[in-house]
Amino acid sequence: MEIKVFSAGSGDIIYWTDYTAPGEMTLVFLPGLTADHRLFQRQLESFAGRWRMLAWDPPAHGESRPFDLNFTLRQQAEWLHAILEQEQIHRFCLIGQSMGGYVAQCFLQIYPGEAAGFISIDSAPLKRQYTTGWELWLLRHCQPIYLSLPWDALRTLGATGCAQTLYGQSLMRQMMDDYTQEEYAVLAAFGMQQLADAIAANLPYRVDCPALLLCGKHDRAGSARRYNRAWAKGEGLPLVWVPAAGHNANADNPVFVNRQIDMFVHKLCRTGKGAV
Repeated sequence: MEIKVFSAGSGDIIYWTDYTAPGEMTLVFLPGLTADHRLFQRQLESFAGRWRMLAWDPPAHGESRPFDLNFTLRQQAEWLHAILEQEQIHRFCLIGQSMGGYVAQCFLQIYPGEAAGFISIDSAPLKRQYTTGWELWLLRHCQPIYLSLPWDALRTLGATGCAQTLYGQSLMRQMMDDYTQEEYAVLAAFGMQQLADAIAANLPYRVDCPALLLCGKHDRAGSARRYNRAWAKGEGLPLVWVPAAGHNANADNPVFVNRQIDMFVHKLCRTGKGAV
C-alpha cells in the first residue's frame, strides 16, 4: 500500500491506500482506540487487488504522532472527509472497529447521504438513549485505572481483553508497545472523554445508508454485546455474531469477517450504492 500524509492543524495524519482493484468502491478502514491500521492487516491482505482500500492511523495513534490531544470525535470525522476529498474517493463503505465505528457514525451525522455503506465491528451506538448516566461517568473517569496497574499487567489485560486468539492478542500487544504506560493511559482516557462528549451531545446519529453490525461472540469489552443487541433492535439493523472472536473480531476470525464484508459490499454494488 502507498503511504500518504494529511496535514491537520494539530499534527499529521498518516494513511495508506491501495487502488489496484477495478471499480470505484473503496473500503475505508477505521481502527479502534489505541490501535492503528495494523488491526486490519488480515483484511488489507485479503482484499488486495479485489477492492480499493484506504486505512488510517487515527490522530495521535501509531504513525499519526506527535499529535495534540485537543480535538473532538467530530473533528476526526471532518479530517476523514477531507482525506476522502483529497483522494477523490466518491464511492466508499466505512468499516469501523470500536472507536472507529464511532468516528463513522459522526461522519454519517455530518455528511448524510455520502457513504454507500457502514460496517460496525464491535462498536456501539452513539445515540444517547443507549447509554446510562453511570456509563457516561465511567467514560470520563478511567485514566486512574490505566495508571494504577503495572504496565505488564495492563498489556496482558489489553491483549486478552480484546482478543481470543494468539494472533489477535499478539497484534494488540505490538500496537500497545508503541506507547509508554503514561502515553497509553492519557490517549485511552482522552478517547473515552471524546466518546462521552459525543454521546452527551444527544445528536440523532442516524445511519442513513445500508449497515451491518458485526460483534464477537466473546466480546468482553464493556457492554459491547448488550449495546449491539439494543442497537440492532432499536434501529432495525442486521447483527451478525462472529464466532470464536472477542472485541477485535476482525483479527480473531478474519476469514468469517472478510466473508461478511465481501458479501455486504458486493450487495451494495449490485443495488447501485457502489460502482464495480
